[in-house]
Amino acid sequence: MLPDIHANESVFTWAAPPLKFGVGAIDEIGAEVAALGAASCLVITDAGVRETGFPDRVRENLLAAGVKSEVYDGVGVEPTDQSIAEAVAFAKQRDWDCYVAVGGGSAMDTAKAVNLLTTHPGELLDFVTPPIGAGTAPWLPVKPLIAVPTTAGTGSESTTICVIDFLGLHLKAGVSHPRLRPALAVVDPRVTVSLPPQITAASGMDVLSHALESYTSVRFDAKPAPEDPMRRPAFCGANPISDVWCEMALSLVGKHLRRAVLNGRDLEARTQMALASTYAGTGFGNAGTHLPHANAYPVAGAVKNYRAEGYPEMPMVPHGQAVSATAAAVFRWTYPADPARHLRAAQLLSGRTFTSTDGADALPEVLTELMTDIGMPAGLRSFGYTESDVDTLVDGTLKQTRQLAVVPRPLDRAAACHIFHQSL
Repeated sequence: MLPDIHANESVFTWAAPPLKFGVGAIDEIGAEVAALGAASCLVITDAGVRETGFPDRVRENLLAAGVKSEVYDGVGVEPTDQSIAEAVAFAKQRDWDCYVAVGGGSAMDTAKAVNLLTTHPGELLDFVTPPIGAGTAPWLPVKPLIAVPTTAGTGSESTTICVIDFLGLHLKAGVSHPRLRPALAVVDPRVTVSLPPQITAASGMDVLSHALESYTSVRFDAKPAPEDPMRRPAFCGANPISDVWCEMALSLVGKHLRRAVLNGRDLEARTQMALASTYAGTGFGNAGTHLPHANAYPVAGAVKNYRAEGYPEMPMVPHGQAVSATAAAVFRWTYPADPARHLRAAQLLSGRTFTSTDGADALPEVLTELMTDIGMPAGLRSFGYTESDVDTLVDGTLKQTRQLAVVPRPLDRAAACHIFHQSL
C-alpha cells in the first residue's frame, strides 16, 4: 500500500526574537528595559564573565535608566539541576520584573530556567522532554528576558531551548517551548574579544554544528502531520527560511573561525562569527539540531576526569567539543539522505567545489581539516572514553527524542554504536 502523503506535515513554523546587533549595543540595555516599563531587573551571569566587567556595566546602565538591579554570578559553567536550583532560590528573594542574561549558553539557559521556575510551580523535570522528563508545556506568562551572548557559539539568544546537566542521571537534557525564547537578543561583538582561543574554537564548532545539523535535518514536509496543529514541536525540520540562515552561517564560519581563534583581537573576525552564531541560532532554533547534539549530551554528562584547556578546573567536556566529537562520523552516515545538500555544505565551509564523485567523505574531510587547524580534540578517547563506554553513550543518545525526531535517516542502536565506535 502506498503511503498517504496527506498524512505528512505541510506547514512549518519559524520565529526569532528582535535583535540589536553591533559594537556598543550592550550600552543600550538600560533604555530597552525602561521601555518595557520594568522597575527591576536581575542580571544573571557566571563568576568568570563577571570578571570581564560587562555584567556590572549592564547593571550600571540599568541603574542609570532608573531600573533597580542586582547581579547574580552563581551560574554553573555547565548548568546543572543543582546550580539552577540555587539560581532560582536567589531570584525568588524578590519579584523581578525582567531578567538580563550576560554570558554564554550557560548563563542564557540558566536565565531561561529561572524565568520558567519563578513563574510556574513544579520542578525542572516536569518540563523536560520525555522520556527523561514529563514534557509539561509552560502555561503561564513568563517575564521578559534579554539575552546578551558573550561567546559566538550557542545561539541561545535566539532559541526556545534550555539545556541542563542532571547530575543524578549523568545525562544532559533539555526544555524547549516558545515561551522560553528571549524577548530581545543584544549582540555586541566586542564582548567576545577577550575569549581565549580554546573557548573561541569550541564555541565556533557549536555554531558550525547548529548550522550543519539544521541544514541536513529531515525536511519539514517529510515528517508526520501533528495531531494538534497548535502543539507542533519546536524543531520542525529543514525549511526554506532556516536554510537561508544556515547557509550564511556555514559560509561565515568557513571564512572567519580560523582567524578568530588565531587572533582574538581581530574585530572583523569576531563580528562575523557573532553574526554566524546569530544566523545559526535563527536557523536551528526552528529547524532543529539532530544527531551530533543528541550524542553530545551523554558525552558531556558521563565524563569523569577530562579537563578542557582554557576552561575552569573541573571534569567537563565543553559543549562545542562534545558536539563536534562525533560530527564527522554522523555526516558520513547521513550523506545518503541528501548527497547534494552535504556536498553544498562542504562547499560553503571550504570555498571548494565538490561533486558526487567526492561522495560521503567530502564533508567529514572538510570538518576534520577545520578542527585540526583550530586545535580541537580528536576523538572521544581525548575525553577518556573507550569501547567499554559505547553502550552507555548510546543509551543516553537514544533518550534524546527532541533531536532524534529530525535525524534525516532512521537511527537504530546498531547505527548509533557504529557512529560512536568510528568517533573514538
